[in-house]
Amino acid sequence: MYAVVSADRISIPPGSVLRIPGSWQDFCQLRDNRGNGSIPRLRYRHGEILLMSPLPRHGREANIIADIVKALLNDENRNYEAFTPITMELPEVGGIEPDYCFYIDNWQAVVGKDRIDWKVDLPPDLAIEIDVTSFTSELDFLPFNVPEVWIFKNYQLTIYQLAADKYEVSETSRYFPDVLLQQTIDACFVVAKEKGTGAAINELRRFLSN
Repeated sequence: MYAVVSADRISIPPGSVLRIPGSWQDFCQLRDNRGNGSIPRLRYRHGEILLMSPLPRHGREANIIADIVKALLNDENRNYEAFTPITMELPEVGGIEPDYCFYIDNWQAVVGKDRIDWKVDLPPDLAIEIDVTSFTSELDFLPFNVPEVWIFKNYQLTIYQLAADKYEVSETSRYFPDVLLQQTIDACFVVAKEKGTGAAINELRRFLSN
């Protein structure tokens, strides 16, 4: 199967990434031509457009990681807003579509909103990206000042925290400072592989409640 990118058709083989030179206007046209779908995923950075067609593994891993975050927040009775899919855009600067994003400390800033103005509204507190095809960079989130970015690649979680004008790797999350996230994720993936995602998250909930 060949990649096709034209004014009226976008088709990318599953699991592939296509990088093409392009302007912000080109990015917007591709986004609009995609219609109401979310595939391929689009990204704009510095005069380059990236297109990616995710594999089923991508969606499964994103779902598990997001469910872990929800379980941790629910265990602490913390409110939140979560979005997926969502397109974050700053004209001429950057366009990105994180797998999941959470408003945790700032959930009230977007509660009930159908649209978010990225030039005015607060960014999500946490963005989650699954990197199966080397499509992801934490630097894509820098124009939006997202406080924390998780990138999950080859079953390893890397936590990036915003410090001044750059991201630094952190051993812990500012939102779950007492949680051993990598160990929690590892345990959930083991159960999910054997019994399914629902069973894995249920076991995590039971563990947290004890």
